[in-house]
Amino acid sequence: MSNSISIRPATPDDISQIRQFILELAIYEKAEHEVEASEDALLKTLFDEGATAHCVICENHDAPIGFAVYFFNYSTWQGRNGLYLEDLYVSPKSRGLGAGKALLQHLAKTAVENDCGRFEWSVLDWNKPAIDFYESLGAKPKSEWLGYRMDGQTLTDFAKQGE
Repeated sequence: MSNSISIRPATPDDISQIRQFILELAIYEKAEHEVEASEDALLKTLFDEGATAHCVICENHDAPIGFAVYFFNYSTWQGRNGLYLEDLYVSPKSRGLGAGKALLQHLAKTAVENDCGRFEWSVLDWNKPAIDFYESLGAKPKSEWLGYRMDGQTLTDFAKQGE
């Protein structure tokens, strides 16, 4: 890792850059049309009092090159919190500098410092470069678990059932 790579907590002044990284990640994941988050929504959910999500910025020579968004979840089986990585992104021109590994190590340290029993994330099944990278670090896929999601109108309709 280059000594010029650094990671710091994001601030509200970073909100435009954070949204730009989100858009770039969505384009890479072929899901740009799914991005709904405005700068105002990101400000509220990342920086307002009571916000449960956290963001860090990765810089090279003090210029932002990537970010990670994470939150703490809970394991009833462990009786401990876990750290869940929602998004990690490094701009294409800055890949290969060690920024992705630095971000993951920073979050692993955050998990350990907060007595988390787990550090987890998801990766798209077609993203072989990311899968290979994660496995090279010792991460293992959770092949026995399937992720499920309820969102949009389905979530709203389900919530209203039984009222």
